Amino acid sequence: MNERRLRVLVVDDTVVYRRIVSEILASLPGVEVLSAAANGKIALQKMEQLHPDLLTLDLEMPEMDGLEVLRQLKAKNSPVGAIMLSAFTTSGADATVAALKLGAFDFVLKPSGTDTDSNIEELRRELGHKIEAFARSRSLREAVGDSSGPQPVATRKASSASEVVRRMSIIAQPASGKPEVVALGISTGGPQALSRMLPQLPGDLAAPMLIVQHMPPKFTASLAHDLNSRCQLAVSEAAGDDAVVPGRILIAPGGRQMKLDREGERLVVRVTEDPPENHCRPAVDYLFRSVAHVCGPNAVGVIMTGMGSDGALGCRLLKRRGATIITQDEATCVVYGMPKQPTEEGLADAVVPLERMATEITRLAGRGVPAWK
Repeated sequence: MNERRLRVLVVDDTVVYRRIVSEILASLPGVEVLSAAANGKIALQKMEQLHPDLLTLDLEMPEMDGLEVLRQLKAKNSPVGAIMLSAFTTSGADATVAALKLGAFDFVLKPSGTDTDSNIEELRRELGHKIEAFARSRSLREAVGDSSGPQPVATRKASSASEVVRRMSIIAQPASGKPEVVALGISTGGPQALSRMLPQLPGDLAAPMLIVQHMPPKFTASLAHDLNSRCQLAVSEAAGDDAVVPGRILIAPGGRQMKLDREGERLVVRVTEDPPENHCRPAVDYLFRSVAHVCGPNAVGVIMTGMGSDGALGCRLLKRRGATIITQDEATCVVYGMPKQPTEEGLADAVVPLERMATEITRLAGRGVPAWK
């Protein structure tokens, strides 16, 4: 039996974008474009009739914008997913972070180049990746009997294989000596997962944290600002030469790489223009490699929800140097990509559901240091 086609409703106030996005989606295998809507109000009406699986959703629209659509879907506990089309602006970044917190699956930047053909190809490539990831996520949810959509992730039932691994390895053994740093890599589903997990960390966490979240420039700054307002720990986007000290969380800036360095007894981060790795900048492997070199066994590496395999090589290196590795379990990932390979290779000392991630990090890192904030 053939897999059911992914049914998509295109929502955008711009005629040109409605046409382009509809044509791109119609060209993708396994996708059926149901219709298009010029604003959120019309979209909600059409959803009642057409029952789509997914919306491609513009943020700024008359009568009802994309954020209000997401609020209404969340209030109804709707299973319909959403991929946002976002402008590459500070206000667009802020709105996109808010959309991801409301449960949007992911986002695609609206191209801003001057060459129309190149813009369309860029949009085709990015939409194709995100649609494929959403389809895989939907298949997993249907396989485990969950129709609640990508959120809330913590309520899904674990697959039997994932549950066995989790039960066997939920308690990680601490690295030799006190962890100097916790390094975390995350991608699709990350903003929502981080907004749930990081506020659970205590303000006196004894190890600093470095995070690579796959996002473009401006978006990581918006994410850091939002998380800082919600967390007991101080959260900021790394600027370069930042002190890596307890009570502080540094997020790699979009479009640049971040690595750990040591100046005498002092840990600092360097922000560089080094090339992408795994098509990512910032890249998890780039950060983890430096953490393995600088801290060796006195590090904790964490891999959470995300597309692709960025971080797998870094986990291998961390493990060889004696570090502790934690991966998020399959059942609570929006996309079980990045944690999958380290888990299946046996690199993970603990396979942890999202709701227990902060507890496990705190247990390993320890407490008792005054907060930076």
